[in-house]
Amino acid sequence: MIPEKTRDLLKKFGQEHLLRFCDELDEKAVAELIGQVDGIDFDKVRGLYLEAAGETKASSGEYVYEPLPFKDKSSLSKSEIEEYEKAGADVIQSGGFAAVTMAGGQGTRLGHNGPKGTYDIGLKSHASLFEIQCARLRAASQKFGKVIPWYIMTSRENDKDTREFFKTHGYFGYPEKDITFFVQNMLPMVAFDGRIVLDRKDHVKEGADGHGGVFAALKSSGCYDDMVKRGVKWVFVGGIDNVLLKMCDPLFIGFGEKSGAKIAAKSLVKRDAKEGVGVFCRRNGKPYVIEYTEISGEMAEARNEDGSFLYGDAHVLMNLFSIDAITAIIGGNDGLPYHVARKKTQFVNEAGETVVPEKPNAFKFEAFIFDAFEFFDELAILRVDRESEFAPVKNKEGEDSPASAKRMYEANFGE
Repeated sequence: MIPEKTRDLLKKFGQEHLLRFCDELDEKAVAELIGQVDGIDFDKVRGLYLEAAGETKASSGEYVYEPLPFKDKSSLSKSEIEEYEKAGADVIQSGGFAAVTMAGGQGTRLGHNGPKGTYDIGLKSHASLFEIQCARLRAASQKFGKVIPWYIMTSRENDKDTREFFKTHGYFGYPEKDITFFVQNMLPMVAFDGRIVLDRKDHVKEGADGHGGVFAALKSSGCYDDMVKRGVKWVFVGGIDNVLLKMCDPLFIGFGEKSGAKIAAKSLVKRDAKEGVGVFCRRNGKPYVIEYTEISGEMAEARNEDGSFLYGDAHVLMNLFSIDAITAIIGGNDGLPYHVARKKTQFVNEAGETVVPEKPNAFKFEAFIFDAFEFFDELAILRVDRESEFAPVKNKEGEDSPASAKRMYEANFGE
């Protein structure tokens, strides 16, 4: 039942254990496991493992950090606002704008059994996160007389359920032909000893390759080609869990269009020096986002003369990419770099027993979307108000929870 080429491939990379339990599995389970194994890029995985296993953290002294200029939306003049909104409207009406929603997650942390986008935060309308975003795109399409292509990135885990959810709800009144689902790429987790993790006898443990994987997925799925065919000029990329997200903001689109840069982003002022967000900066002259886990205390606390943070603009997944930028990113030979996380994950040992470790035992690899910024010399940043644009649903209770998102949504739009 096992093709010779699959056996040879596993032997070459020292991963024969992945098929160790095939004699105990039925024909369907074996076929699914072989399909999963055949889909693994073993050269890439080996390279990532070798890099992770010998990982040495770069000294911050190797980099020169500087603040990145921004424009504050609240300080724009009436004429600037009119100029940006007119430029953005022209892009939308010409069919030059598309939206991408990253929605590969499950609602597990919220106690929800299903894709996160299907979650109901408790509004009287019982609108799901998907419906909330769809309503804004639908309103913009009607306002500008042009249907906005909507690309939704799912995962292997939730793709089927997401598609069925949209079909059951009549695509929330949006033209079905203008909604395209595409699946995020996955990478296997690798144990510290270099062996790919088998979390069940019939299943390789895989993880989504991070929000930076959106570019590779757009390319491999054909969505990028579809954008080019449609004449798309600017693409907004955001997450599913922000109930205040403005996916089609003509002012922001016009801001990007008029900036002369190939990429733009909205930012928020960080709440305090220790807030767990990455912040915009320049690193060795290139646009960059430094993660809160990497920033020095001195850099996090640094202030301007007026008392504001020198590095105070938080990156919160509100990004605008020109089609030229996406072309450059997906055309790069090396793609985006992968970051390594050490995770605890259950595995099947040689005796076929499931082991739940008490400490990290495997590497997980993820690409971050903001690493694409370093491909370019300039990044246009528009600072916006947190209270009107950012209400994420991440935690079951407390800060950034359904309850806090509901309050902020109702403060902006009513019940």
